[in-house]
Amino acid sequence: MDTGTLLLAATPLGDARDASARLVDALGSADVIAAEDTRRVRALASALGVTPGGKVVSYYEAVESARLPMLLDALRAGRDVLLVTDAGMPSVSDPGYRLVTACVAERLPVTCLPGPSAVTTALAVSGLPSDRFCFEGFPPRKSGERRRWFGRLVAEDRTCVFFEAPHRLADTLVDAVEVLGGQRRAAVCRELTKTYEEIRRGSLAELAAWAAEGVRGEITVVLGGAEPVATDPAQLVAQVEERAAEGVRLKDAVAEVAELAGVRKKELYDAVLEARR
Repeated sequence: MDTGTLLLAATPLGDARDASARLVDALGSADVIAAEDTRRVRALASALGVTPGGKVVSYYEAVESARLPMLLDALRAGRDVLLVTDAGMPSVSDPGYRLVTACVAERLPVTCLPGPSAVTTALAVSGLPSDRFCFEGFPPRKSGERRRWFGRLVAEDRTCVFFEAPHRLADTLVDAVEVLGGQRRAAVCRELTKTYEEIRRGSLAELAAWAAEGVRGEITVVLGGAEPVATDPAQLVAQVEERAAEGVRLKDAVAEVAELAGVRKKELYDAVLEARR
């Protein structure tokens, strides 16, 4: 018996008219629809004028592992499984990775119905360089961990895209200013493709001041890359000491910071010892 195919399908970020014709066909023909939110996929199908043709099951982070055996059984039995998330592309900070890797391990067919992605949409409208970029998911929730997370982007010369919850955006931008500097260019994209879409472009300091008043909606942040500069090891001592205070061995802390900043470990180690005298 031929196996079924796992169909990863991008769904509209907000405007149902962005749905592809292939997504419309798949919603009506797939044997199983695994959805991050079953109510949302039914609402999307209704907006597109299509009736789901197969069984609709929930597939969100908390149930991913539990749902795997059932979905794999369906694929083995020759049934096609359509995987959709609330908006954008499955597996990009959304459920999907575990199912894809399980299918790859069993050599079950996997294909993609391409379409909207908040990552590339925000990048395109940001006004920042798009020839090279990286995606960093969500920043850590705690300020200390978040600052260390930004510390890894100090010398990153590619444009960086990340997501953030609206109620944490203000604090995140304040941490970004403290670690990366207030002049770093960025854009905050809110409610992409929706009625109240808003694109704010400016320096991190300007964006932090704007976000302090409170922001609502789905947020995607685009951060400009670092300008190439010669880094003085003495300027990195505080980052080393912060890691050392958390229990990281001094040599390990020096090695980590030196690699991120692109300086020689010995020069940074000597700078730390000099500062301690």
